[in-house]
Amino acid sequence: MSGASDQLGFDALLQATDTENRARKFERETVHLPSSLEEALPFFRILLRSHHAAMLAGNVDETMRLRKEARRLARRLNGSDPGILAGPDAPGCALDREAAAVAGSVPLWGQSGEFLVELSGMKVRVEIEGVFGIASGVSFWPGFAAHAVNLDRPFLSETGYRSFLGIHADPQPDLLPDEFVRKAIAGYVRSGLKGRLVSIAPRYRAQTAA
Repeated sequence: MSGASDQLGFDALLQATDTENRARKFERETVHLPSSLEEALPFFRILLRSHHAAMLAGNVDETMRLRKEARRLARRLNGSDPGILAGPDAPGCALDREAAAVAGSVPLWGQSGEFLVELSGMKVRVEIEGVFGIASGVSFWPGFAAHAVNLDRPFLSETGYRSFLGIHADPQPDLLPDEFVRKAIAGYVRSGLKGRLVSIAPRYRAQTAA
């Protein structure tokens, strides 16, 4: 029995050592990054401007590198813990919120934001993801959510809502976020809806109005 206990103790020691080594490695790799939210916000805003420029240039490698740097920044603020989006006060959520675009204005690429677009005879309230978005680590184009503004008018779905995630399209230089959203929605209307918008179902009109 003592042999088994010794082995368990040795395994735990190895695990603790491995965890400590990974923490030291991460510290060395991120020593150039701010370690407080107060210092991180100006750094993050500069990073967003660089990310915006990389997106406008259609530079996939630089875009993804900057997103990785943003995640490393948030993780450093989180004491190397990867749970950077674990709640509203988690570093990734705090950075995203504090650097978000002003409501109603078109954000920089990498900022989260909310704005309106009009096309195909409908008004759409758009919520677009920033550098910490769901698919930001694997997809060049960010995800966004489309909400109906006029519930009594035809829309993209009978629920008055549609999510656009994992959009696979080649990079397009000089394309701004609102232009991207219009292109994505127009493409869905053409191919997904065969050019015909749908009425929002009464039960969803009532729920949304409430």
